[in-house]
This record gives sequence, C-alpha cells and structure tokens, in this order.
Amino acid sequence: MTGTPAGVPRFAFWHVVVAELVALAAAPLVAIVASFRAIDSDVWHHLTTYLLPTQLLETAQLLLVVLLLAFGLGVGLAWLTTAYRFPGVALFRWALLLPLAMPAYVLGFVYLAWFDVTGSVTLLLRRWDIPLPQVRTLWGAAWVLALALYPYVYLAARVAFVTTSARALEVGQALGLTRRQAFWRVAVPLARPAIVAGCALVAFEVLADFGVVALFGVETLSVGIYKAWYALFSLPTAMQIAALLAFLAILALLFEQWARKRARFTTTGRSQPLAPTRLASLPAWSATLVCTVVLAVALLLPVAQLGVWAGTLGRDALTSRYWHFFANSLLLGGSGAFVTVMLALLLAYAQRLDARPLMHTAVRIATVGYALPGAVLAVGVVAVTSAVDHAWVALGRGFGAQWAPLLGGTVVAMLIAYAIRFLVVAFGPVQSALGRVTTRMDEAAHSLGETQYGVLRRIHLPLLRPALFAAAALVFIDILKELPITLMTRPFGWETLATRIFELTNDGRWEEAALPALAVTLAGTVPAWFLAKEVTHPTSAHTRETPC
Repeated sequence: MTGTPAGVPRFAFWHVVVAELVALAAAPLVAIVASFRAIDSDVWHHLTTYLLPTQLLETAQLLLVVLLLAFGLGVGLAWLTTAYRFPGVALFRWALLLPLAMPAYVLGFVYLAWFDVTGSVTLLLRRWDIPLPQVRTLWGAAWVLALALYPYVYLAARVAFVTTSARALEVGQALGLTRRQAFWRVAVPLARPAIVAGCALVAFEVLADFGVVALFGVETLSVGIYKAWYALFSLPTAMQIAALLAFLAILALLFEQWARKRARFTTTGRSQPLAPTRLASLPAWSATLVCTVVLAVALLLPVAQLGVWAGTLGRDALTSRYWHFFANSLLLGGSGAFVTVMLALLLAYAQRLDARPLMHTAVRIATVGYALPGAVLAVGVVAVTSAVDHAWVALGRGFGAQWAPLLGGTVVAMLIAYAIRFLVVAFGPVQSALGRVTTRMDEAAHSLGETQYGVLRRIHLPLLRPALFAAAALVFIDILKELPITLMTRPFGWETLATRIFELTNDGRWEEAALPALAVTLAGTVPAWFLAKEVTHPTSAHTRETPC
C-alpha cells in the first residue's frame, strides 16, 4: 500500500476498503435472511406453538421494564448531581458511571447468590419471618440489567444537563414553574435527544443480553437462538429466530433516529451554564444517601462479595487452567482491539477523503453492527464461515486434495464477529479525533509530494495516538465482557474468563466464579474511570457514539 497507483481514480483504494467493510457487516444479515429458503416445518410448528409467543412477549416486557428503570435512575441521578450541591456530589458525578465496568451477568449471579431461594440474604431474613419475592423472574433480571446499564442514560443526560442554559430554566420559573416542574417541562425536553441516545444503547444491550436472562430463567429471543442451535441442533432455525431479533433491533435503531430528528434544539446568543442549588441539611444528606445506595448496590457491594469469595478460595483457585483462561481472554481482547481499531482508522480516513453522501451511507452500514445482538451476529458469522469452508473444501476436492476448513471453529471467525459488533465503538473516538486535524496539513503534505498513505502514516497517526489507544481500550473491555459471540463462535475446548463465568454460574458454583468475574470487572474499571472523569468536565465530555 504505497498510495494511489497511476491511472487509478483518486480515493479508489479507500473506496475498496469501505466496500469490503460494508460487505463484512452485511454478510451475516444476508446469510440470516437467506436461511428462510429452507424452513423446517416441524421445528417451526413446535416453536410457534410453545416457544416463540413466550419469547417475544418476555423480550418486549424485559425491554420495556429495563428502559423505564434505566431512565428513572439515569435521568434522576444526572439531574441530582447537576442541579444541586450536597455532600459528596463531586465524587458521585463521576463515580456513578463506574458500574459500566461490571458485566451484567456478573452482577446477576452475585444477586442470585444473595436473594435466590437458598441465597444468604434470603436465609437470613427467613429466620426473622421476613418473606422475599422470588428473584429468579423477569423483574429480577430487569433490576440487574437496569443497575448495570443505567450509566449509559446517566452519561448522556448529565452531559445534556450540564450544557443546558440556565436562562431556559429561569424563563420557566418566571412563568410560575417550580424547580421540579421546570425539570420536567424544560430540562428534560431540552435533553431529550441525548436521553433518547442513551436509552437506545440500553435497548441494544438488553436485546443482546444472554447471560442475565439465562441465569434468571427469562425466555427471550437470545435464549431461543441458543436453544435452537444447541438443543434442537438446527442452525437454520437459530438463524431464522435471529432474524426476528435483528428486526427488533433495527426497529429500535429506526425509532431512535426518528426520535432524535424530531428533537433538535439550538441555543442563540451566549449560554450561561446551569448553576447548582445548595440543598438544606436533610435534603442534602438524603441526596447523598440515594447516590450512595445506588453506587453500593450496583458496584461496591458486589465487588466486595467477589473479593470475599476469591479470598476464601485462596491461591488454590489459581490453577494452570485459570492462567489459560486469562491468556485466551487477553489474546482475544488484544487481537480483537487491534483489528477493530485498524479497520475503524481506515474507515474514518476514507470518510475524511470522500465526504459525499454515498460514502456517509456506506459508513453507517459498516458501523451498524453494534445495534445487532451478539447472538444474531454469532449465527450470521457461523453461517458465512461455514459457506466459505464448504466452498474451500469443494475446491480442494476438485484438485483431488483434502483441504481443511479455513474459518469455521477458529479464532478468526471470533475476530470477524468482534470487528463487526464493536467497529462503531472504535470508530467514534477515531473519527472525532481525526475531525480535529485541519485539512491544511494534508494539503501542505500533498504539495510536497506526499501520498495519501504517507500523510496517514507520518502526520495523522502521531496525532491520533491518544484516540487510538482510547478506542483500543474500549474495544478490549467490550470483548473481554462479550458472552454470546464468544460462547457461540469459539473453537472446541476454547475457554475464556466470560465463558468460564457462564459455565460455573449455570451450575450454581458462585464462589468458584468469583475469581474470573473479579478479573473481568477490575479490567473494565480503568477505562470506565477515564470515561467517568471526563463527565466532570463538560467542555470535554464525550459519550460513546450511538450506532445511527
């Protein structure tokens, strides 16, 4: 790759790169849609009679309940830490984002260990004749998911509230609105585009979740895909159920885009930031208590419990097998982050060179993978890699040779699925940083005879290094926590921290799952902390790009 060859139209190489990324993102969806050419009538009769109605209903119910809970927690805490001053508010402003580091399925098995029928808290309260409702239900799963995902809404809402002009609230209060009425009728409508974006991320994560719903016995479409594959041994049926889940995800994406387009606001003149109001003694300490309780139940107490379990097991738990799990997780996270960030860099640079609407549409298609649940991508990637392997083996037979499959059941298939799913996570920071590099530097380099590749290597890469590292850290943590893709596309016998947690918690071996769960959580704390600290500075606050 040494620039644009002579005789080839300008940007041709970058057009090829974008076309390949679009094909990579679209191939799993095409394979899923193509699966409807062969429908097993007996299997589908069983599904439509006994399983699919329940799975569709519980998926919709879970999505609705989690969105309501995450909205209440995220928007309420964002307004509390932005509009008021109380003891500890400076700490809570960034600490309330740290639950992002805790995978939802880790939080789920900790709460099951506490509140299930034989849980420690349940047994303790039973001695005092205090009954507890059954936790292994849709409501239990919804609470766990809301605690794990509310930071998406909190981050988006807080950035919006911080940048809300105080004059808008003053006008509302001058018209007779109380502080609470001004919140609902002025602040929330002004922040609606950001809140919708945060809720969209929550919706995508709920539709993609497999670990929590499997632990709590909730029959969602993600569980249906897994059962069709591993219980009914029917990949085409799993792909057809995945099509239903993909349809729901695309509907959520379209609704998010429609809602944001209908709620665009601009400010004119000078904008005075919102000044927080100091609360009196009792309300102030009540606000501190609310923030402390949320942070404790979403992060501090579960991490403490994991630490106690890991300490109880001691060094005996660190067998050679666990070091193998750590190594596999680090290999997948590191290689997946490298591949995804490089693809994001090429995509962002291609868009910089060609800003036409067609290129913009292509970029949107290439980065739509984050809106698709992991289970959908897993079955799509498996279908595509299987087709490639069949063609490869058939080609070998044509030459009278026995060629081994290339992609199926390999780490390469996993990396392809990770790249499709998390490309937008890396693309957001890289595109933002690349947009801050003036085009005059490119023009000066070209006037000195430098090629496009030379400009990227010698000018942009040094300037983009912080953004590339930040993008790689985010992708690394997402891959470390990813469960459905890893579980469904891994090679035979390949185990990571995430799959080990899932297998141990499925057997109810909470204490043994503590060590890998603690490792995954602590690994996610560093990027979550950096992201959280950004929220305390409104001028530099960044949110994860919504795939829209």
